[in-house]
Amino acid sequence: MSDYKYCPMCANSLALVIRQEDSGATERRACTQCGWTHWNNPTPVLAGIVEHKGKILLARNAAWSSPHRFALITGFMEAGESPQEGITREIKEETNLEVTHLQLIGVYDFQRRNQVLIVYHALTKDGGEIRLSPELLGYRLFEFKDLICWPAGTGYGLADWLKSKSISPQFMEWEEIERINAASSTI
Repeated sequence: MSDYKYCPMCANSLALVIRQEDSGATERRACTQCGWTHWNNPTPVLAGIVEHKGKILLARNAAWSSPHRFALITGFMEAGESPQEGITREIKEETNLEVTHLQLIGVYDFQRRNQVLIVYHALTKDGGEIRLSPELLGYRLFEFKDLICWPAGTGYGLADWLKSKSISPQFMEWEEIERINAASSTI
């Protein structure tokens, strides 16, 4: 359930209410004063498997504590743009690279973050120079065969893309993720 506590329309405290919907009884946060309902729908998130000079670019987010974690370029759509326009913009903003071709890989749920991921493979202009936005601290370019997939969310999109290249995807084990996270908390 969301962390909404107050109604954005009238500032009254929200209450958990059970509503009869087409799918049956559903518990939602709602305002008992004005009737506003928080639907808590998933947020669409765009992800790019960015291919630059024949390798895949993975970046490290400035907000992450682990210096060992690198991931796909991701971001949110802006009002009025298509998913294709959004991922093209995000890649340009975060890496300075121009996208020359996009291919939809798939749409994946990421329930832990209440998101729906729209994953694209993006080819970039060969002569482009990578310059990271302040959101990112570093990047690495990987050979396709050396990519290891996160066992959730964007990792499933990367795995499907690797399969399309006749590469059997390797997934990181949860124990390895926990080890990296524990090591980063001591740095």
